[in-house]
Amino acid sequence: MRRQRIHGATTEPMPVRGCSGEVLGRSAPTARRLTDSEPVALRLTRRGRMLVTTLSVLVFGAAIVVLGLRVSGVLEPGPRFTHTVPVQVAPGQSLWSIAQDTNPGQDPTVVVEKIANLNNLRTPADVTPGQTLQIPVAG
Repeated sequence: MRRQRIHGATTEPMPVRGCSGEVLGRSAPTARRLTDSEPVALRLTRRGRMLVTTLSVLVFGAAIVVLGLRVSGVLEPGPRFTHTVPVQVAPGQSLWSIAQDTNPGQDPTVVVEKIANLNNLRTPADVTPGQTLQIPVAG
């Protein structure tokens, strides 16, 4: 048996009309349920936008300051070498022992690397007895 239709009540959405009275082509808003697959749009208040903007400016500004200090050498790791002295390599001496003798409070690894760069040595083993090297001294 067929169910009788009730006249006057409908479940179909009504068209939405604009201020001028024309139909906008959209249905009347109906209650929707969000599912897990639908992303929820993030809406920030004015205070939230100001907070996000302030935080991003602070992070970006701090990065620029650190990068600027790094480029200028203030945050450069290692010793500051102020001058160089000539040293003649004795038999049995290595760049490591020369670095320890001339810069006793510094890391010998950094000093050996600097000596090799100053004297155009390909490896730290490229020294011969009697050779004169320019040795950086930390001030």
